Amino acid sequence: MAVNLPRFAKGQKIGLMGGSFNPPHEGHLLITRIALTRLRLDRVWWMVTPGNPMKSPDELAALDDRVDKARALFDDPRVAVTGFEEEIGARYTCDSIVFLKARAPGVKFVWLMGADNLRQFHLWRHWRAIADAVPIAVIDRPGSTLKALASPAAQAMARYRMPEGGAAQLADRAPPAFVFLHGPRSTASSTALRRRVALPE
Repeated sequence: MAVNLPRFAKGQKIGLMGGSFNPPHEGHLLITRIALTRLRLDRVWWMVTPGNPMKSPDELAALDDRVDKARALFDDPRVAVTGFEEEIGARYTCDSIVFLKARAPGVKFVWLMGADNLRQFHLWRHWRAIADAVPIAVIDRPGSTLKALASPAAQAMARYRMPEGGAAQLADRAPPAFVFLHGPRSTASSTALRRRVALPE
């Protein structure tokens, strides 16, 4: 199957950030900047999902529209926006990671997520398989710090947590491994932005 993936090279450290990006916002930018700097990544791929199984599709904009808006938001050659999950028919992160590891052997992938997602990570399909497949970097989000670290998934992975000072080595660690990164936080959310647009003038 010919799939249109962003460019990659063996040995590169690439962060994967999946999401609806409906729409993309400043919080996505902040997570990306923190990940590039603190994890010393070569690239970050924004994986724009065709649909989130845990969210209603009613307010979901067309995939091409979300991809275009994401590309317009971040002008950095280290960041690529891709909708490849629709091409391969993947609805779940676990399937996408299996595909990428098979298609790009030798690439050091790191899964990126906001702390708000860590709170519900244990509800994701085969979340333990995800943790066993790639190191995970969790970036702090407002209102989620304590709840995220007290979540079932965080507790289950506690013995694999790296000190924040060693974040630059995360991509080289064999999974399971995760780090929780503190720093600047954005209150932006796609849900709030959609509600704001829907409000009458």
